Amino acid sequence: MLTSPVSAVRGVGARRAEALAELGVRAVGQLIAYLPTRHEKLEAETPIGDLAVGVNAATRGEVTATRVARRGKARFEAVLIDETGRLDLCWFNATYLHGSIVPGIRLRVQGKAQKFGPGLQMANPKHDILREDAEPPMREEKLRPVYAASSAISSRQIGQLIESVLPAALPLIADHLSDDFRAQHSLPTLAQAYRMMHQPAHDDEVKAGRRRLAFDELLMLQLALALKRSMVRQSTRAPALPVGPQIDKHIRARLPFKLTAAQDRVVKEITADLARPEPASRLIQGDVGSGKTAVALYAMLAAVANRHQGALMAPTEILAEQHAATIRGMLEGSGVRVALLTGSLSAGERSATLAGLRDGTIDIAIGTHALFSRAVDFKSLGVAVIDEQHRFGVHQRLALRGKGEGVGTMPHVLVMTATPIPRTLAMTVLGDLDVSLIDALPPGRKKIVTRVVDSMARQEVYAFVRTRLDAGERAFIVAPAIDRETMEEDSIFEAGGEKSAQGGPDRGAVGEGSAPLSAPPPTRPALPTTVADLLAELTAGPLKGKKLAALHGRLPQPERDAIMALFRAGAIDALVATTVIEVGVDVPEATMMIVEDADRFGLATLHQLRGRVGRGGKAGACVLITSTASPVAAERLGIMAKSNDGFKIAQKDIEIRGFGDVIGVRQSGMPPFVVADLARDLDLLTLARRDAAAWLERSPRLDTPADKLARARLLKAHGKWLGLADVG
Repeated sequence: MLTSPVSAVRGVGARRAEALAELGVRAVGQLIAYLPTRHEKLEAETPIGDLAVGVNAATRGEVTATRVARRGKARFEAVLIDETGRLDLCWFNATYLHGSIVPGIRLRVQGKAQKFGPGLQMANPKHDILREDAEPPMREEKLRPVYAASSAISSRQIGQLIESVLPAALPLIADHLSDDFRAQHSLPTLAQAYRMMHQPAHDDEVKAGRRRLAFDELLMLQLALALKRSMVRQSTRAPALPVGPQIDKHIRARLPFKLTAAQDRVVKEITADLARPEPASRLIQGDVGSGKTAVALYAMLAAVANRHQGALMAPTEILAEQHAATIRGMLEGSGVRVALLTGSLSAGERSATLAGLRDGTIDIAIGTHALFSRAVDFKSLGVAVIDEQHRFGVHQRLALRGKGEGVGTMPHVLVMTATPIPRTLAMTVLGDLDVSLIDALPPGRKKIVTRVVDSMARQEVYAFVRTRLDAGERAFIVAPAIDRETMEEDSIFEAGGEKSAQGGPDRGAVGEGSAPLSAPPPTRPALPTTVADLLAELTAGPLKGKKLAALHGRLPQPERDAIMALFRAGAIDALVATTVIEVGVDVPEATMMIVEDADRFGLATLHQLRGRVGRGGKAGACVLITSTASPVAAERLGIMAKSNDGFKIAQKDIEIRGFGDVIGVRQSGMPPFVVADLARDLDLLTLARRDAAAWLERSPRLDTPADKLARARLLKAHGKWLGLADVG
């Protein structure tokens, strides 16, 4: 029955089956799994004559009269009677109800009754039209599930269909958790959990049912990630890359600074990984400016010292170019050969680079995702580093499996991010990785002062920028897009950006030490949202006479290189750019970051942008210009002004707007959760992670008869995106 099409359910014709299919429901089992989005409380019913004034209650009766009143506020009125009395009903601005609520029908209403002349009136009550076969009056409270619906099928109709199939369907739902396991965790059976969600007797049943289903989602994910990791370690090998005292000494001599204690700790974790023949999979987290690149270079040089190659993949050409310039500078005078591989290379340059990677004359390759395409062959890739990993995800990491010396070999993989990843997400999307944290900044880094400013204060902002430029400092000025016709991949607004045409918050700053400027006028001019418009405005206006240039990902590489060189040298005072400068760009003389229409960016991006300034001896300043009236956007930007801690910012961003795509969940390929909520289910996630590890310790490949059902459901949920089809 569970696999039967919904068209086999009584009351489901072709049109209703089509409406259900549009909601993803094609089989009876999917109908059972179509969970309510919330539950509304239906009050116990009271005879009309017993209704109390001002108390929320429900009653039912027959409609005896209706009318549409248009004097004053337009409203629809009806009279409801039962054997105990009369109740007047009134719905404001709902005159359309005259077509459905007519004399002679029976109606159930819920709301607060108030004195109205000699009797009682209920204004804007919730109402249900009762059919002839309606249930008798409810003498106790009841919870009614509310389902995501469409114009073709209502929540009520979905609920009626589910109720009709539950009695026969529930006994057919097998459980993949044993009786003992459920008892230890105080979990209902799977069938009971679905009944509790669709037909709860009280709030506690809703909580219990949700807890079981959320735990199942988290457990299946943790089992899948652990199983994938175990498979990779058992079926593949990586070159052992021991790092003794002599190699360590030579590598450190190439670094332009002494490693911090945090960097040293992470290096020890990495070298322990590299010494083993199993492929390492490690995430290196570190806030903006914490020195992740130096740690990545250490790992790649460990590969080179052991006669293997290293590779570093960056999400954009500009970042790849920046890494290449930095690493070449560190290795100048050494025998280590570094090559850059991006889409901007000429055919001849690309051919020579590919040949060098094949024959091993290139030791370290730096490039974009094309670095790991099928056309690129390494002689012996020992360490692969992926920068800003949330831009890529699991599939790109899996693509590295074919880049080792031969069949069954793969390089050690390190992934880096300056986008802080809260513990809950690190345990899910990144559950196949070990995690290292560089939790301290190099000495001398100064705190960046951040201000949130209303758009009406823009001229004051740019007057401030001009004084800093006059003093020899430099600035980044960021707009959301390149021009009006196109959007660039690197500047797509993050999912949480809030934008309103109604104006913004009180003019002034939200951050520490800020003072309000003045009350805003009722309307605001539109902010320039493109590099082209902003550059034209600043060149002709507040920054007239200053040397400005545009920088974005559509410029040819030679032109980008030339612009960055001029900016570093001081021949350009300010860059007007997209978020292409979000990561990797390192200009110590840059002290100001101005972000136009800041509410259109996620906090992770804003934090990255802020990290581009204050990298030299002078303190940095970040100004976020906004015109939004959204309280959510104002709260998010206020967080930026109050904190420089990327992990706190990321956690607050998630609390405000959920996980969404805060750090690239969509890029990971992971199917979305239906029930589990990572912002509130950390305890369940921790429990699921522990239980998954214990389960796989007992049954490493989930191939015992008792695990058959769990294995089948795991593969259905996660086999495709994790490449688990070869389990067993």
